[in-house]
Amino acid sequence: MDSLSFKDFLKPRPAPTGIDVLCKLQHFAIITYAVDVRKFAGLFPARFKLDTVMIDGVEKGLVSVVPFIDVDFTSAVYPFPKYTMGQTNYRIYIIDRDSGERCVWFLGTTLDSWTRIVPSMLWKLPWYSGKVVFDCDYDQSQEVYRRYKMHTTAHWAPASVELMQHKDALIELPGFPDTETGLVYLTHPLTGFYYRRDGRLGTYRVWHKELKVSSAILKSANFGLLSRLDLVSDAEQQKPHSVLVEPINEFTIYLPPKVLNTSPEHA
Repeated sequence: MDSLSFKDFLKPRPAPTGIDVLCKLQHFAIITYAVDVRKFAGLFPARFKLDTVMIDGVEKGLVSVVPFIDVDFTSAVYPFPKYTMGQTNYRIYIIDRDSGERCVWFLGTTLDSWTRIVPSMLWKLPWYSGKVVFDCDYDQSQEVYRRYKMHTTAHWAPASVELMQHKDALIELPGFPDTETGLVYLTHPLTGFYYRRDGRLGTYRVWHKELKVSSAILKSANFGLLSRLDLVSDAEQQKPHSVLVEPINEFTIYLPPKVLNTSPEHA
């Protein structure tokens, strides 16, 4: 893999319009697993290819679980009520063959809010209900999590995870030529693709600054979706590729998501 630099990927924020959304993501974590490339077969259309890394001489694909709390979820343009809700995203790192862009295949999300009904019904997004509970203790003076626990009760993707941190722990990202390359890859895909609930191909875009993540240690994890898809077994879930956390950041989400026409060769 060639080296990647944030200076080539950090772009000015496109001005929000219409129904675009602004939100802060609190207790943001990226828990990533390196997976046998054969396990991704059939999960996304031929338009996309798995964005792989070599780890100990073996080609792997990467899938991440991304839990956080949406804080002050609101319109980026107009005065609007603000919502707070727990959420967990599931994503696979891919390359769009049409554009060459590094992006993610969005398997779906669990969301602890009645507001999920709007995107789920109106835009057919793969958003599913779940009761999400965070129990976190962040020491601002030391800039570490003393406690990080998340539990999701859900039918589609039940989940639980517990993390811990040591101050000044180094970020180690196997399979990448350097740390910055790995951080660009894992933290800065701004485009996602997914299967809508009606089976059509959808896409969305977000914008954010460079994320100031730090390294964390996984104490335990149980991600029901990864087990059900036979991507990462229960035992393998205890041995992540990497764990990155950031206490809070800010995203702009550009809406509505788009529906794409898929040609036969891309099906």
